[in-house]
Amino acid sequence: MTFTRTLMLAATAVGLSAVIASAEPAVIFDLGGKFDKSFNESAFTGAQRWAEENNATFREFELQSDAQREQALRRFAEAGANPIVMAGFMFATPLGEVAADYPDTKFAIIDMVVDAPNVRSVVFNEHEGSYLVGMMAAKASNSGTVGFIGGMDIPLIRKFACGYVQGVKAVNANATVVQNMTGTTPAAWNDPVKGSELTKAQIAQGADVVYAAAGGTGVGVLQTAADENILSIGVDANQNYLHPGKVLTSMLKRVDNAVYEAFSQGENLQTGFNVMGIKEGGIGYALDEHNASLVSAEMKAAVDAAADQISSGALSVHDYMSDNSCPVE
Repeated sequence: MTFTRTLMLAATAVGLSAVIASAEPAVIFDLGGKFDKSFNESAFTGAQRWAEENNATFREFELQSDAQREQALRRFAEAGANPIVMAGFMFATPLGEVAADYPDTKFAIIDMVVDAPNVRSVVFNEHEGSYLVGMMAAKASNSGTVGFIGGMDIPLIRKFACGYVQGVKAVNANATVVQNMTGTTPAAWNDPVKGSELTKAQIAQGADVVYAAAGGTGVGVLQTAADENILSIGVDANQNYLHPGKVLTSMLKRVDNAVYEAFSQGENLQTGFNVMGIKEGGIGYALDEHNASLVSAEMKAAVDAAADQISSGALSVHDYMSDNSCPVE
């Protein structure tokens, strides 16, 4: 049985056409596509899990341009989809306009806060997970130099970078962390060629472990790291399988759980501010058969101990979003 029904919309289209017999949930993926092997794909995985478990269907749409954001929201709302989940902070402005016009429709936005009575805002403590993989990077590095490659240069990605640096420095205070951002526009999320170029540049500076927090661009980072025989760290979804034995770990951001929970609550979606960190099971790191040989018992014990401390509040990781600064660069 097919559990998803895709709405196809060309970049030049002026509308979506759909008839929904009953209130199905819907998910709108950000630029980069639902099979980006990272953020969007994690959202799709959560929606698909809900559909399979409930023998149900959902609506979905992949953006082709920024101009489609508000249009897609309005068309889904007009057609009766409920709730409507959107993956990505750039939906904040159009959702702010649309939510008030459809008070009986529930919306969920991931990675941004929209203050409206019918909106659930889901944010993640990415800095916590980045701290953990930073520790692992420092422990795995032979050169004492590790890298970070972000996607679009925005505070959210600086939040990943800052947590990573803190984790690295917690293990090796003298370590060097080389940092690059892919770009300043949404195209930065889907540029694996640029990701590859940045990886090679960081390797030239001595990096032997590189963490990619760049959406689809990260595919190029992980590929080049494997080709150049250094380690990489994936993000959002478990990317260990892409290059077994070459991906040290992946920082797990459980976007799939956020979508699954929203779909499960349906029209009774609990709105308001929702935080998912290590304590809430929304953040972690990946350990499986593809990277088990790279993660020593000592490394795992140290990282798990840090995770427990973060969860209990005994260890606080600085959140770049709180004041747009990072105490350890």
